[in-house]
Amino acid sequence: MSDNNSDRNAAQSGDAPPAAPPRAAGPGPETVIRPEVLAMRAYQVADSSGMVKLDAMENPYRLPTELRQALGERLAEVAINRYPVPSYAQLRCALRAGFGVPDGYDVVVGNGSDELIAMLTLVTARPGAVVLSPWPSFVMYEMGARLAGSRFVGVPLRADFTLDAAAMLAAIRAERPALVFIAYPNNPTGNCYETAAIEAIIAAAPGLVVIDEAYQPFALDTWMDRLPEFPNLAVLRTVSKLGMAGLRIGYLSAAAPWLAELEKVRPPYNIGALNEAGAIFALEHLEVFEAQAAALRAARGALARDLSAMPGIEVFPSRANFLLIRVADGPATAAGLRERGVLVRDVGKMHPLLGNCLRLTVSDERENAALLAALRDTQRALGA
Repeated sequence: MSDNNSDRNAAQSGDAPPAAPPRAAGPGPETVIRPEVLAMRAYQVADSSGMVKLDAMENPYRLPTELRQALGERLAEVAINRYPVPSYAQLRCALRAGFGVPDGYDVVVGNGSDELIAMLTLVTARPGAVVLSPWPSFVMYEMGARLAGSRFVGVPLRADFTLDAAAMLAAIRAERPALVFIAYPNNPTGNCYETAAIEAIIAAAPGLVVIDEAYQPFALDTWMDRLPEFPNLAVLRTVSKLGMAGLRIGYLSAAAPWLAELEKVRPPYNIGALNEAGAIFALEHLEVFEAQAAALRAARGALARDLSAMPGIEVFPSRANFLLIRVADGPATAAGLRERGVLVRDVGKMHPLLGNCLRLTVSDERENAALLAALRDTQRALGA
């Protein structure tokens, strides 16, 4: 009888197929990976296939057709067989000129602002080092601190998401942080903190204070021009929210001694040649992105008014390209929107202050209308 017939007969008689031989025992990740990493969860990005994607604060507008064609021609000339020039001098010059970096100040470039956050936590990590931030805020501050081996301290915001300046100053005195992160505007709450409070924090901090201005194109206020006033101030930005998220370009400016230390840990080829060329091209047409940001600022106001008119929805003031809302049942509302083809971010589990809160990206007229329609339908289905 053939082997095939034997297998068929065995299956028909209910006999189990032969068991696979046991794998040899050997060391697994738990034997060598740091405990704090084993305890972490990987950053999750939801599948957005076929969805109206309003969970990641992306600019909905593409480049005009003629600029896309010109960009393609520019990228075609890039020598991808060669490494990038590791100094990124041309890109740094374009960033300084385009974004108001003070005279005499330079920038360090990163693969998005995430890499720069990791670099900052790395260079300040030593036994007992503390990274401190108002909380809730951007999750990468805590993740960067943990990965670097520092201790993270989050200072709770007030119930209305404003900065508790007294608590921040008390934490600075108690913890003596090497690094303080302040998101301005804050993510996910969307608000900017009071200038006097930030000035007091910078004055009290024994280390570097990093003001993260990822959403500056929508807030317009900035600390960039005040860098010369404070030797321990750094301003961190990204071009992602402006409309270049796919290029993964972040930059940080501070006094020269800080930048010199960061350069020691920056990978020499951390920005790909195509990304660098694309960013330089985009910065040559900055007015296009600035006009898009202006359109989104106007859309933010209109969307906030429409949401505020809906029963059972609390809309928080925002200076970013997203809105934070509170509903009766955040998880059910987010699930209902997803069923109707709209993806938003449920931030309710991030912190007790954010219970039943959703973060909604401000988009163009079509996508904002789709959000509102899906939200009304969801509310009806939930009996809200």
